[in-house]
Order: sequence, then C-alpha cells, then structure tokens
Amino acid sequence: MSLGYPSTDVYRRRSSVDRAFDRDSTLRRLDWVLMGAVLALLFVGTLLVWSATRQRQLDLGLDPQAVVKKHLLNIIIGISLAVMTTLLDYRMLRAYAPLVYIASVLGLLAVLSPLGSTINGAHSWIILPAGFSVQPSEFAKVALVVGVAMLLSERRDGESSPLLSDLGFALGFAAIPLLLIMLQPDLGTAMVIAFITLGMLAVAGVPTKWILGMVGAAGVLGLVAIKVGVLSTYQVNRFAAFANPSLDPRGVGYNTGQARIAIGQGGLSGQGLFQGTQTNGKFVPEQQTDFIFTVAGEELGLIGAGMIIVLLGVILWRTIRIARRAEDLFGVLVATGIACWFTFQAFENIGMTLGITPVTGLPLPFVSYGGSAMFANMMAIGLLQNVHLKRYV
Repeated sequence: MSLGYPSTDVYRRRSSVDRAFDRDSTLRRLDWVLMGAVLALLFVGTLLVWSATRQRQLDLGLDPQAVVKKHLLNIIIGISLAVMTTLLDYRMLRAYAPLVYIASVLGLLAVLSPLGSTINGAHSWIILPAGFSVQPSEFAKVALVVGVAMLLSERRDGESSPLLSDLGFALGFAAIPLLLIMLQPDLGTAMVIAFITLGMLAVAGVPTKWILGMVGAAGVLGLVAIKVGVLSTYQVNRFAAFANPSLDPRGVGYNTGQARIAIGQGGLSGQGLFQGTQTNGKFVPEQQTDFIFTVAGEELGLIGAGMIIVLLGVILWRTIRIARRAEDLFGVLVATGIACWFTFQAFENIGMTLGITPVTGLPLPFVSYGGSAMFANMMAIGLLQNVHLKRYV
C-alpha cells in the first residue's frame, strides 16, 4: 500500500535532472567573452607556430606538422586543466593553496638538482621521456597567485588593510620561489613574480610608501645581482644591447635586430601566412616561442598583429571585470594577480620584439609554443572562471 511518498526511481530521475540543470547553468554562466578571446588567440597561435616551424622541419627532413601537432596536444591538455580548475570547489582553492605552493617549491628545487637541464642558457627545465619537458617556474606563478591571495585575504575583524605581519608573510611567501628562480637564472619569470606580488599587495591595501620602498629595494637587489654575478653574462649583455641597439648587431643584438626587420617587412596587411621571408629564411631565432609576435607582424601585418593585441586587451578587461565583481577579497586578489601576470608578460614579450623592452625570454600568453606555459596560462583562466562563477553560488 502506497503512503504517497515518491519512489526511489523518482528521486533518481529528479537527481539526474538537477545535475543536468546545474551543468547547463554553469555553462551559461561562464564568461564566454573571456573564453572567446582565449580560443581566438589559441587558434591564431597555432597557425603562427605552424608557420614558424614548418620550413625548419622540412629543411631537417622531418614532419613539417610535428611541432604544431605537439602544440595542439598542449592546448587540449591545457583546456582540460582549465575545466578542472573551473569546476573545483571555490573553498578547496584556499584549502589547497599551501599544498600547491609546496609542490611548486619542490619543483623549483628539483630543477636545481641533477634532474634539471639547461636550455637556452637557463637551468629551468626537467626533461621527461618521449621528448617532453617541464618548466616548474611556470606553475610557480599559479601557486604564488593562490597562495598570496590566501594570506592577504585572511583579515581579522575590523581591519581595512593588511598588518605588517601579513605583509611579511606574503613577501616571504613570494621570496622563496623568486630566489630559486633567480638561481636558475630565469630573469624574465622572476620579473613576472615580482610584478604579480606588487600588484596584489597594492590591491590588498598596502600603503603606497611601502610599495615604493619595495620597488626601490628590488632595484637595489637587481644591481647587486649583476655585480655579484647572479645573472649570466648573456643576460647582462641583453640589457647592454637594449640600452645601445647598435651594440654587436651580429652577436647579442642579432635577435632584436632581425625581429624588427621581420615586423617591418609585414607592412599593413602582411606578406601572407607561410609566406614570410624572414620566417622561412630562419633569420629570427626561437621564433615559435619568445619571438612568435614577429611571425604575426611579418605575415599578418599591422592588422593581424594589432588583432592579437586587441584580444589580449579583451582578456585583461574581462580579468579586471571579474576582480571588481568578485564576492570576496580572495577572489579579488586571485583575479588581480592573474591580471598583473598576463599584462606584464604580454607587454614584455611584444616589447622585446619591438625593441622597447630588454630580451628576457618570456613567451606570449596563449600564442607561443610551450607546454608548461600553456598549462599554467589555462589553469589561470580556470581560476578566473571559478571566481566568476562564485557570484552565482
């Protein structure tokens, strides 16, 4: 005899309908403008990587699509990481922050051990089987953003700005990976880490005079690093070439000189995809990674290269928008750290190809070839979506 209660089958049906509704709601609530800009950059980057590596592979008698296939695999893995980070419970982000930080520090220590390998002058890589490699310093950016956000958002009742002890903890938190990265030495990533930290401290309410004091201290430490030989000779020479563009055009100034020639030859509309003379002639070193923007300038011209800058601007706009609308200080600081990361890295990468910033070996987010950078960038996008979705919880 039925008492009027729903059967177990009814509960199952309702549960499945609720789960489907939740998935549909999550998809609809994603920041699709942000995702559209990211996907557009991934598409353009794939074409540019293919163009930058196709002729080199042919000249070596190898598969001309081998590098771009690996790039596509990196994108697929990166998107999977972004999805996982988006769906991770928001509260778990804060709970796991110390573990993520510890894992990143262990990775940086492993690089400095016999497990590490030197590529292009920086001892920043761990070589894995099947030709894959990992750069732990890229994942340190993610760990730093989440970790510093956790520390600075733990305010006591009635506090409007961090205490001096909170500032000390945050600086110590950033100092350990920064020191390990400088020992590699990887100046570009160290500069990104410093910029992320300063940006998050400023938004957290640290007084301006303290921020200026830290900037001054960083400048002094940079000069000391040069004097005591922490930086490699080639890194010091890059700054010398930036200060004097005519210095050693066949040596340390060769990269930037060829980069400017490639971009200049593109004109307004470019020479056409796969048709760049500088690119096909292999005049620009590391063109699929650090100097990928030169391919855009030469083959897509001012219009195509400008569209890349516009798409990067859209990502920055949506990131700042997410920060302003975040429900709590932790979300504000996470989005702020990512905004500082993408802004500085994009400006530095494009700037060094144009000769307005020194060469530091930073990839262009979402465009350059490189697995570790792609994975870290897409995890950052997942964090942004996570903060954005928190508004609806």
